[in-house]
Amino acid sequence: MKRYEKVKLFYFLESVWMLVFPYSIYRSKLKNLLSDPLAKSDEVIKRVSYYNKLVSKFKITNEFISIKDFKLRNHKSAYFFDTLEYIRYFNKSFKFKPLFGDITYIPETPSIVKSRPVNGNNANSVLLNLDKYRHFNFINDSLAYNQKIDMLVWRGHVSEQKQNRIDFLSLFSNNPLCDVGYTNNWNGNPKWKKEWMTIAQQLRFKFILCLEGVDVATNLKWVMSSNSIAVSTKPKYETWFMEGTLIPDYHYIEVADDFSDLEEKIKYYIQNPDKSIKIIDNAHQYVNQFKNKKVEKIISLMVLDKYFSLMEPD
Repeated sequence: MKRYEKVKLFYFLESVWMLVFPYSIYRSKLKNLLSDPLAKSDEVIKRVSYYNKLVSKFKITNEFISIKDFKLRNHKSAYFFDTLEYIRYFNKSFKFKPLFGDITYIPETPSIVKSRPVNGNNANSVLLNLDKYRHFNFINDSLAYNQKIDMLVWRGHVSEQKQNRIDFLSLFSNNPLCDVGYTNNWNGNPKWKKEWMTIAQQLRFKFILCLEGVDVATNLKWVMSSNSIAVSTKPKYETWFMEGTLIPDYHYIEVADDFSDLEEKIKYYIQNPDKSIKIIDNAHQYVNQFKNKKVEKIISLMVLDKYFSLMEPD
């Protein structure tokens, strides 16, 4: 069977290597990376401006820490290593404010975050690709769209923090167009609980629901790289994947927040496979922009370089 889940051991072996390799080697490479011709391309500049929307100088507060004081013991390992991958290219005396976890608010001072609200003045939320082992999983789907089941599938966790998921299951747990259910030990309606599904099992379906949890829908990235179609409400939060730039019914099938049009839309796209395949093609093109490792590194470094350049000295 084709493997769709990533091997975590490889990620942590690479991460541990960062701790033993001298930072000075990376700092010596920064100037060349920032002056690479790729850094001058319109697409790269556009993405840097999207991730880091700061335009004015800002002051350091006591919440900021220096790069030399950024230690694994004080942070979750995934967030630490994903930040260290790029922060090690800069002067150890530089300070920054890491704000890790599922961030659903805009901080008062410019901070490095994994997620932020799409709407509002979110310039203080400077995005890096954090917790990427969990979130950035692109796949190669060997099953063509027309070979898949004419149904919507979803498996996920439900809690009182995720009211939208409760609302969805209350409406569609028994719908013949849907194979949906929660998989965690939630003390809610036991009739909604179903067995966990692998990615390979979910890929048998034409439509895969991508429901935001505390922040973004974790499965959106791999679904958009597959030959199934992502079905989602309009994103309220975004990450390095720039969910706020996705175009409804072009990159994914958008449904109303109350799911009132979900059944109608699923039936429409079942009856119009040419339109479904067009959405899949558009989604693949969108995903492709994240697959060049050198480009991703340059953008990440440019985001941080801009962040540090706008910082007023102590």
